[in-house]
Amino acid sequence: MSNAGQISPLRPVTRHVTGHDAAGKAIIQSSSPGQWKPFKTDDMAFAVMYTTSQFPADLNDDADVKAHEKIVQSDQLGLVNPRGTVCRIVDFGPNNKCFIHRTQSLDYGIVLEGEIEMVMEKGEPVLMQRGDVAVQRATMHGWRNPSETEWARMAFVLQDCQPLTVGGSAMKEELGTAAGFLRPSGNDQ
Repeated sequence: MSNAGQISPLRPVTRHVTGHDAAGKAIIQSSSPGQWKPFKTDDMAFAVMYTTSQFPADLNDDADVKAHEKIVQSDQLGLVNPRGTVCRIVDFGPNNKCFIHRTQSLDYGIVLEGEIEMVMEKGEPVLMQRGDVAVQRATMHGWRNPSETEWARMAFVLQDCQPLTVGGSAMKEELGTAAGFLRPSGNDQ
């Protein structure tokens, strides 16, 4: 199985997509290895496992599968998919550089391996351990692996959200130090 672009020593990930045969019975429609994209340096990489481009998703005639393949092939996907979702696996190297950013989205971040610090604008970082879930609601935040030797892995599901206004100010996407490397999502217009 390919680890294309994977830089961590963690187990490769595989995506299994289900579907139906002509008689309506559940089947595994496809299985494929994660395609990893390193982030700026060799201390972080991510793999987009699946996307949807509308909510609720349209599964008829594999419309969701076709939309996912189209957006991945276009290389235009930002952190968030406007009007849809993104499922992404991220590997964090030991003591990785933490970049603070904001997505215009509601995200679920689940620690799969190791420990991760969730860093916010105010307050002390929160140490998250395997199985912990962060519900990130369009806030400025960052992720840091505090280990000096071990890699960590998180799964993220990002969902587009309505424009957020706090205290009269629009909370727009801010990519911080990832600007120029990650594409803007374009969902905060």
